[in-house]
Amino acid sequence: MTQHGGRDYLAIPGPSVMPDAVLRTMHRASPNIYEGELIDMVAGIIPDLKKVAGTAHHATIYIGNGHAAWEAALSNVVEEGDHVLGLYNGRFGFGWAEMAEGLGVTVESLDFGMKTPVDATRLEEALRADKEGRIKAVLCTHVDTSTSVKNNIAEVRAAMDAAGHGALLMVDCIASMGCDRFEMDAWGADVAITASQKGLMVPPGMGFVFFNDRAAARRAEMLRVSRYWDWTPRANPDFFYQYFAGTAPTHHLYGLRASLDMIHAEGMEQVWARHKMLASAIWAACDAWAAVGPLKLNVADPEHRSCAVTALHVGMPHGVNLRRWCEQNAGITLGIGLGMSTDEDPKGEGFFRIGHMGHINRQMVLGTLGSMEAAFSANDVPRGQGALDAAAKVLAG
Repeated sequence: MTQHGGRDYLAIPGPSVMPDAVLRTMHRASPNIYEGELIDMVAGIIPDLKKVAGTAHHATIYIGNGHAAWEAALSNVVEEGDHVLGLYNGRFGFGWAEMAEGLGVTVESLDFGMKTPVDATRLEEALRADKEGRIKAVLCTHVDTSTSVKNNIAEVRAAMDAAGHGALLMVDCIASMGCDRFEMDAWGADVAITASQKGLMVPPGMGFVFFNDRAAARRAEMLRVSRYWDWTPRANPDFFYQYFAGTAPTHHLYGLRASLDMIHAEGMEQVWARHKMLASAIWAACDAWAAVGPLKLNVADPEHRSCAVTALHVGMPHGVNLRRWCEQNAGITLGIGLGMSTDEDPKGEGFFRIGHMGHINRQMVLGTLGSMEAAFSANDVPRGQGALDAAAKVLAG
């Protein structure tokens, strides 16, 4: 039985906390899907989505989760028999590659482990070795949600350019968009994808695919693309229903309108700065705890960490015990150690994650860290002192 009052807090890396403004606007009767305010609203949503992605090119909306966005993006630029190069820093990099294999695409792989970002030199060498130009696309996660590793997309693009390779750069921004700085056009991404349930602060159910003219040209060369996944009519609809290949996700769209209003009222620079400050406070607390005892940040270099999610290792049985204590006694749900299994810990239960994305502020972060301090104490986990003071100092700056 739980021993807390008040609201529960889902501190996992998605679905993220939904703002009251999003919840209120979704609590309405179904709208007319043929004319009126919904049609006008969506026309304004598209340019505001592009601002979040940092692109002047094309934006599309799919009814589905992040996995749907993976398949949608792939389906428009690669077909059975094509080759792609997958870059891996965790479970979700592998997941996108597996989606490509399911479409009959051959995946060549570069695995950089679970703690470090893409090595641009290795990437350049791999592309230079592709003398025949087999590789049609490079698949890269901006942030792998399982490990919290953040890749430098501008460096990935530079390595591709240095190799003189014509592959498309496709970037998974599901965990990062609206949290970590991402600039699609400035950094040279050809395709970027995200989903509604993380930095965009809307319930799961919508995926987004952004693409530039290079990717559109590749789509024009395809023999066929599923009518549902085809991004061409979605990006350039003659009729409203073509945005969605059918009925619109009406209430999700109202929620998205509210969340985009909040994001742009704050400003993208300020959104990124807020996430960086809050993440830095969490890291400062974790560094203090890690001075004594088993807790370790999964990513050692702060420059390689996401500002949306932090993966941690504390070992068994502490990982499970800490999560359960926080949920049952403080109403805070921490993320599981997804895809982080080892020989000694096959279920990855010695790992856990803190989600700090979207609609969060100082008191939410301090509440999470204070609850974790209590959980450490309740479970007799050895740790360094001064964690909350270290976090407070960052947040006071």
